[in-house]
Amino acid sequence: MSTAAPVPAARRPAPKRRAAEPSVLFDAPGPRARRRNALLTVVGSLVILGILAAIVWRLADKDQFAGKLWSPFLKGSTWTKYILPGLGHTLSAALVAAVLALAFGILFGIGRMSDHAWLRVPSAVVIEFFRAIPLLLLMYFVFSGPATISDGLNREPPHVTEFMAVVVGLMLYNGSVLAEIFRAGIQSLPRGQSEAAYALGLRKNAVMRLILVPQAVTVMLPAIISQLVVLLKDTALGYIIGYTELLNYGFKQIPANYGNLLPAAIVIAVIYIGLNMTISAVATWLERRLRHSRKRAAGTVDTTATQLPGGAATGAD
Repeated sequence: MSTAAPVPAARRPAPKRRAAEPSVLFDAPGPRARRRNALLTVVGSLVILGILAAIVWRLADKDQFAGKLWSPFLKGSTWTKYILPGLGHTLSAALVAAVLALAFGILFGIGRMSDHAWLRVPSAVVIEFFRAIPLLLLMYFVFSGPATISDGLNREPPHVTEFMAVVVGLMLYNGSVLAEIFRAGIQSLPRGQSEAAYALGLRKNAVMRLILVPQAVTVMLPAIISQLVVLLKDTALGYIIGYTELLNYGFKQIPANYGNLLPAAIVIAVIYIGLNMTISAVATWLERRLRHSRKRAAGTVDTTATQLPGGAATGAD
């Protein structure tokens, strides 16, 4: 069978440049629109830089960059007496609340998917109720509610610490959000996954534990980590009820001793940004690792030959 001779490289037509394909949200800009967008970007950047320069100039005019205001952060005593204890309190509250919120979310998220109405309906009510209440109000209710109720009943009020109020408030609010994340992640899987498992005779708890949850972890992980970052930042609300976390030390105790509210706020903000970026980086690494492990496991299964009763084997060609 004859084949056509290959076309010399010199005679091959030059590949046509594809026009910009229109997006779903907007049409692709033409040359004039791109030039206009570039000009607007430059002008906008100059405006933002001008605003930042004006802010810096005003701060310098108010002596906010004076060395005496920043020098306390070069002393070890400032870190060991204020910043590190506050950071430890923030991380301890966030860690305990994160563990409890994950357990709360798994319990009520699975309960909301139950086939039994006596379990599904109360789980839905609890989730929607705590999602609708602002977190700061939850902390207030946990901190002062038992004492108020005990006074009305003429009983001795239970001892509720600021740490307990912060942790319980974070658990209830973020746990309700995580419950919806778990439910959405599991329900996003193809229905055939669970139907095939039921056809093999597995019960619902085994299907959930062995089939659905392991696959949904990769899908849910970015949303879970994002919510845990929100939880970490929300520990700052404990400042309102007197919990001595990082924000309390940065906005109350350090300025009270050194008179440097703005520098302290900048340092505390940088610490929060570093914590959140670290958590996000760990989450990205973990998600890539999980995806790589699943792809490798799927490739191993696909290339494994299956012995048939007749002696033939099936596998990847």
